[in-house]
Amino acid sequence: MATATPTQFDPNNAQNLIEIEKQFAVKAVEHAQTYWNLLEKVNPRDLRLTKIDDEIFEHAMKEFPELAENNYEKLLKIDEDWMKSESGKKRWRDFIQQYEKKIQDYNFGSLIRTDARQEYSETNTIFVTRIQFYVFEIARNRLGLNDKAHELAKAEAAKEKEKAEKEKARAEKEKAKKKKN
Repeated sequence: MATATPTQFDPNNAQNLIEIEKQFAVKAVEHAQTYWNLLEKVNPRDLRLTKIDDEIFEHAMKEFPELAENNYEKLLKIDEDWMKSESGKKRWRDFIQQYEKKIQDYNFGSLIRTDARQEYSETNTIFVTRIQFYVFEIARNRLGLNDKAHELAKAEAAKEKEKAEKEKARAEKEKAKKKKN
C-alpha cells in the first residue's frame, strides 16, 4: 500500500534511499555501455538518438550559443563548472523542462564522457540528465566530435574479439590434450 506524500515534503532536500540510488546507477551504467557499443558499430555522423534530434540540436545551439564557440570547445570537453553555475543551472532547468512531454525519461540521470575524444572512465564521466546527454551527444555526432571515440570503441572491440579468440583456441587445445590422455 502506497503512503501519501507529506504536505511538507521538499524533494530538493529529501534523502534518497540507497536501493533507489543503486537502481538509478545501474540504469545509468547500462545506458552508457549501450551508447558506447553504438559508437563502436555505427558511424556517429549517421547515428540518430531520438526522433527529434534536429529539434534538440537546433534548440540547444540557439539557447546555448557558447557551445559553438572556439571550435565547439564546450562540446568537445564539457565545462562542468559552466553547466553547474547558478546561471547555468537556471538555463539548463528551463531548457530541460521544455522536453517533459517530448522525451521519455527526459530528466533521468545519464553518464556522459566529459571529453569526447576519450572513452568512459572514472575521470572522464559526469552525471547529467537524459536531455543534457542528448544535447551533447547529438551535437558531438553531427559535428564529427565523436569520430575519435568511434575509432577507440572499434579498436577496443577488436582487441576484445582477438582476446576471446585466443582464449577459445587455448580452451580447445586444452580440451584436445585432455581427450588424448
